[in-house]
Amino acid sequence: MESKVLAISGSLRRGSYNSALLRAAKELAPSGMHIEIYEGLREIPPYDNDVHEGGDPSLIRALKASISAADGLLIATPEYNYGIPGVLKNAIDWVSRPENPMDGKPTAIMGASPGNFGTVRAQMSLRQTFLFTNNAVMSRPELLVFGASKRFSESGELTDEDTKKFLREFLQAFDQWIAKNAPKQLMAGSPV
Repeated sequence: MESKVLAISGSLRRGSYNSALLRAAKELAPSGMHIEIYEGLREIPPYDNDVHEGGDPSLIRALKASISAADGLLIATPEYNYGIPGVLKNAIDWVSRPENPMDGKPTAIMGASPGNFGTVRAQMSLRQTFLFTNNAVMSRPELLVFGASKRFSESGELTDEDTKKFLREFLQAFDQWIAKNAPKQLMAGSPV
């Protein structure tokens, strides 16, 4: 099965381990999975309902269209103060209103951190947010990359073979999750 995945890093940092993790995911994706990395997070304005009532900015319309066109959503989040970065939450707030292209969207969450917990708290925080938006979040396997400074080169290449193995397995499971949670198409004349 062919699957198109939109990947978003919750980090704006030039040397972000989470952005590097998405680049590695793109390289290690199973056959038939095509990962497109979203690059516009920095440009999204702070959510403002007054602006929203006048219509979504073009950047938000484009992001919503990309999410709608994708078969799955892959998020790599850092952990800031036990939670997800404000820029990532801001993007979710924009995208979820008023129509929500994330509703039922097969979603996988992963994260990389230089610390010992590999973004476990941020991932739990993001899962809570996705309860409201009704994303179909894959619960297992989890990918929590701890000690990231030892697993990536200075140029941002994933060099740790064990992490590569876990990432491949994670992406294979996500590919199966996408297939399992794909929207059901009603056939003409079939009973509802």
